[in-house]
Amino acid sequence: MGVKIVETSLRDGHQSLFATRMTTEEVVSMAKILDNAGYYAMEVWGGATFDSCMRFLNEDPWERLREVRKVCKKTKLQMLFRGQNILGYRHYSDDVVDMFCKKSIENGIDIIRVFDALNDLRNLRQAVESTKKYGGECQIALSYTTSPVHTIEYYTNLAKEVEKLGADSICIKDMAGVLLPNDARELITAIKKNTKLPIELHSHSTAGVCELSYMAAIEAGCDIIDTCLSPLSGGTAQPSTQAFNTVLKGTKYDPALNVDALHECEPVMEKVKAKYLANGLLNPKALSVNPNILKYQVPGGMLSNLMNQLKAQNAMDRYDEVLKEIPRVRKDMGYPPLVTPLSQMVGTQSVLNVLLGERYKMVVNEIKDYLHGKYGKFPAPVNPEVSKKIIGDDKIITQRPADLLKPEFESLKEKYKDIARSDEDVLSLALFESVASEFLEKKYQTQDVKEEEKPSDEVISFNIVI
Repeated sequence: MGVKIVETSLRDGHQSLFATRMTTEEVVSMAKILDNAGYYAMEVWGGATFDSCMRFLNEDPWERLREVRKVCKKTKLQMLFRGQNILGYRHYSDDVVDMFCKKSIENGIDIIRVFDALNDLRNLRQAVESTKKYGGECQIALSYTTSPVHTIEYYTNLAKEVEKLGADSICIKDMAGVLLPNDARELITAIKKNTKLPIELHSHSTAGVCELSYMAAIEAGCDIIDTCLSPLSGGTAQPSTQAFNTVLKGTKYDPALNVDALHECEPVMEKVKAKYLANGLLNPKALSVNPNILKYQVPGGMLSNLMNQLKAQNAMDRYDEVLKEIPRVRKDMGYPPLVTPLSQMVGTQSVLNVLLGERYKMVVNEIKDYLHGKYGKFPAPVNPEVSKKIIGDDKIITQRPADLLKPEFESLKEKYKDIARSDEDVLSLALFESVASEFLEKKYQTQDVKEEEKPSDEVISFNIVI
């Protein structure tokens, strides 16, 4: 049995390279071709696609999922979300998480990959239970990073707990591309020895070591790898699908993909890439290799967001200063893995620290919530001086944060009854209230106008009679 491939260009590829701006039409045009490639799955939804659809593209994310499902008859569809955070930036009640899993599966998702930024498995329990309840496959992703506390033993113990939790598979989610080949070999070997679950490796080419780490992982028994079709591969995205299919061809690891389908999709994706290079959303910097990432541990999506933030402030000349500040902020926060939402929180705080000339002069609200324990358990103790400066002597939560939340879905439904026309709409509003309310009002206003403009059957028959 060869290594299985999950194609990520239609979600993580464009999220990492050009801030998730690919349109539904573009995604569907490629998904239709790639459905014939023989992938284990295609990652097409979740992550930042949900927000970007409404905020920047005036599109309904649920409609995107349905459209992709229509053209993908052979391949499993996969999504990513952040456990109790779902796709937003706070914890939601268990009934909202449950409904989100239900609707994701109903609208076409087969595999839900869930992770928690702090690897606090308490924050994944509900997502696992709900995914299984509604017939989906649940994969738990462990956020990979390096620090004094993030050791091979740490991840092996986590993997054992993941198996007990009921996940169908484990993913090592190396969002910054900092997993080194020897560590990959050792990590996969240890997890294989201690669990029976299939293991998937997700990484990024940012630091220039990803391909070597994938090969080491494959040789150690890794079952599935995440890759991107070549036009959207490399740099801050995943390594090339075609490259791995070619390198492994004829070996016991042969993925046996349909190269004709891959070749057919290449020019379509090249055209899309050219569009985003031309309009400036794809910064050529995102396509280059930066071994300094091994020191700074900054994921690809975080890098593109940082660039956009600094550009907006006309401060790209402070880019290197911000990169150096990120590990300092991360250490202050107890070494959280830099993955959404922690990557955005630590990144934005680092930008503020540099541009304002004083560390923690201004603090984002999410960092305050984090220090209050509202996101879960810190991987390591936080800097007591920084914590004192930001939250003083406030009480810190030690229980599962969602245990403090009352059921929300029905009250959200009532709150948004004038805007929401489906449970999916309610979920969109729950996750991104201001963005979704503006989007849905416009969407339904336009739909209603079109409906009014349609001639009714009565009018048509009347005209015929006349």
